[in-house]
Amino acid sequence: MAVLYIVALAWIYVVGLMAIAEATAPQGSVLGAIVTLVLYGLLPLGVSGYLLATPMRRRARQRRDEAAAASAGPYPHGGGHATADPVAPVGEEARGVGDDVVVARRDPPDAGRP
Repeated sequence: MAVLYIVALAWIYVVGLMAIAEATAPQGSVLGAIVTLVLYGLLPLGVSGYLLATPMRRRARQRRDEAAAASAGPYPHGGGHATADPVAPVGEEARGVGDDVVVARRDPPDAGRP
């Protein structure tokens, strides 16, 4: 990783010298020096730094996720109890709280009599 920083500093140094040469040249301008600094230095360095740092960001995200999973315990949502299945199996109705109680159904006394 230290090599990446050394290369980046060397590249900024070279591009800075190019910008100074552009600004101090008889036909050069400060605007040309700024464009040189941005297009040859900052933009490529930013893109390459972002791309080269991707593995480090991925490892940091994995460490953060593993730490969160370890602190959550056996239940990933952290509620302390198992989650219920929100979707009923095929051919069955979903059951809610208190649905396990069976209530006997009584027909009215005159039901089924003509």
